[in-house]
Amino acid sequence: MAQTQGRAVTVEKTIVLTMLDKIPDTVDPKLARTVDRLAGVMADIARRIARGGIDENLAADLGTNADGDAQKALDVIADDEFRAALIGSDVGHYASEEQDSVVTLNPGGALALAIDPLDGSSNIDTNVSIGTLFGIGPAAQDPRASFLRQGQALMAAGYAIYGPQCCLVVTFGQGVLKYVLDPKAQRFRLVQDQIRIPVATQEYAINASNQRHWPAPVRAYVTDRLAGAEGPLARNYNTRWIASLVAEAHRILTRGGVFLYPSDRRKGYEKGRLRLVYECAPMAMLIEQAGGRATDGVTPIARLVPDHLHDRTPFVFGSAQEVDAVARYVAAAEAQPD
Repeated sequence: MAQTQGRAVTVEKTIVLTMLDKIPDTVDPKLARTVDRLAGVMADIARRIARGGIDENLAADLGTNADGDAQKALDVIADDEFRAALIGSDVGHYASEEQDSVVTLNPGGALALAIDPLDGSSNIDTNVSIGTLFGIGPAAQDPRASFLRQGQALMAAGYAIYGPQCCLVVTFGQGVLKYVLDPKAQRFRLVQDQIRIPVATQEYAINASNQRHWPAPVRAYVTDRLAGAEGPLARNYNTRWIASLVAEAHRILTRGGVFLYPSDRRKGYEKGRLRLVYECAPMAMLIEQAGGRATDGVTPIARLVPDHLHDRTPFVFGSAQEVDAVARYVAAAEAQPD
């Protein structure tokens, strides 16, 4: 039996779970039941992805979503499945990247769920890992107010990664747990508790094709790392870029690293591109629970308060030393005279 903070990982007798085989006994039953429902959908999405091109074209273009991003068939399929699975659950309000506004599923439900049903959809037809990302907090009487608050209000957060393995990585505010979908039993098996991100790293992820648009501190940060052992840092770095937030995070949680998606000078990128409510706040909770850092380049993501449901933000997360280094480059640039 797995151990969590020195205690046996068991399931409360009052909680009936169908997809997760173990969960800390300190977890709120409402959270446990909600994540269990999400896990059932994740298992089905993993199955559909594995059969993509046989039964259906999951990468078919469907135009754009409410926020102007390209929408694939699997984006809509995933959103529909998660919403349907949460009817009759403890989730009162549902906010999705694929929806214009908050959907109230169960009036009086105690929880509010923010979700990116399908992250990395540009990779659907390339057989590269994609995922689902979610955050759960308490529901407010006003549906929008449930989501327009600090990330510190989150009670749980997690993601599924659909790759060679289907993994569910989740935190209930007591460390980070990793489950692997057992394809025979069609249940998620707990394989690791208390995931910790290495404090230091020599690996960073950024889309280098946008270098000409980056702000000066980000260019300086990358330039110093590209200089390698002969440069000011006197060590070599490796660069990674998958174009799937969940896949990038899974690598960082597994072996360390840092991810950067800065704001830049292009129209529509002035405040970054990733969404605070659906993507950055849930991921920040996971990363911080694993001992890492998550900021907008300077300010911790957990301190940011969105003005709108689809607000975007620059995003830097991963090994603490490198995230702190990015903040130092920003501070140094701001200290330069005009």
